[in-house]
Amino acid sequence: MGDQAEYRDVIVIGGGPAGATAATLLAKRGWSVTVFERDTHPRFHIGESLIPMNLPLFEELGVLEQVDQAGMKKEAATFRSPSIKAKASRFPFARASGDSPPYAYQIERSQLDQILFENARAHGAECLEQHTVMSVALANNDSELHGVTVQHPGSDRSKWKCKYLLDASGQQALLAKQEKWRKPITKHSAAAVFSHFKGIPLNKGAASGDIDIYWFDGGWIWFIPLNNEVVSIGAVCSPEILKARSGNLDDFLRQTIGRSYSARKRFSKSEQLIPAQATANYSYSSAKQIGNRFALIGDAHTFIDPVLSSGVYLAMSGAQRIVPIVELGLNDKKHRHKLAANRYEKTMRRAISAFSWFIYRFNTPHMRYLFLNPRNLLGTERAVVSLLAGDIYRDKTIFLRLQFFKVFFYLTRLFSPKNVPGK
Repeated sequence: MGDQAEYRDVIVIGGGPAGATAATLLAKRGWSVTVFERDTHPRFHIGESLIPMNLPLFEELGVLEQVDQAGMKKEAATFRSPSIKAKASRFPFARASGDSPPYAYQIERSQLDQILFENARAHGAECLEQHTVMSVALANNDSELHGVTVQHPGSDRSKWKCKYLLDASGQQALLAKQEKWRKPITKHSAAAVFSHFKGIPLNKGAASGDIDIYWFDGGWIWFIPLNNEVVSIGAVCSPEILKARSGNLDDFLRQTIGRSYSARKRFSKSEQLIPAQATANYSYSSAKQIGNRFALIGDAHTFIDPVLSSGVYLAMSGAQRIVPIVELGLNDKKHRHKLAANRYEKTMRRAISAFSWFIYRFNTPHMRYLFLNPRNLLGTERAVVSLLAGDIYRDKTIFLRLQFFKVFFYLTRLFSPKNVPGK
């Protein structure tokens, strides 16, 4: 390619759900877009559980039929206690207070990510795999372009220029690390160990596709049914528990599943399909999200605990919402871009905060009690279901009812003994 830099209107770093969504929508609008993906699709990724509000996004992108064919329908999320009595509460998405879809999908991320990536290519985005962005030179003023250095397969490198840059590099968080914006979320430090299994019995009837969350003392376990009789299973615990393990990760995952009586019973005749993997201290956020014709979207900006299955939706919805702002920047609408960017940051911060409040308290006995003993006082149960469905942008009454739930949580913590019933 020589010393001459290639120009694009928009360069997207990363070809996961956020990057592919933004690239598709921008390419459909006629902008020149290049996506740099350092891996090759399909590639393994954890995070197979989606939420209902993903469906309108899939429909807008034109991939809903493909996702339906590759995924398993999920009508509810079920939360289970660790006790022998195995108290459980099922939250059907149809009980949401808004008009969110009554179901979602569970799908292997290797399949979903490839569907979205190929869809971006089909709509005119240039999608390059095995191309790793090594560094970014952000523009200092409105008259400059961003510079991007890319490592090709082999040893070649090339220089690229763009007017707008989107960092969708996932947990690589390229810009946040390079610019030293990334900060760990210290109030919620966690580690996850996960793998895929066969031989796991599914729930009966309409609940067969449910995600099951099993609490144990010190964390929680997910069971996510996928197609072809595969079940994704993972355990989330404190990093200290992971560091203190004896044996390898496969042994640790099995031992941790054994901490929940009901999970252990369901797991007893399983066959492990892939070696267990782990990630630790993964919750973080970037001090900056959007600036002079650049933005961080999806996990490149913030990653939070996956207990509420919010990751893919926050990534895709954030990418969808950034598109009109990118166009303001490309069209040199500087004042309007700045105003829209400020609104975008506030909206995304509010959406992330809605999930985070529950996540940070998820392992407390009081949150466990409220989830295992749901009541719809002042519409709070239906508001929680709406949150689980991802309906966090549209209906302000949902946020009001979630405030009531928070009041009930604090009252439960204030007036209940430490070991509340229903653990």
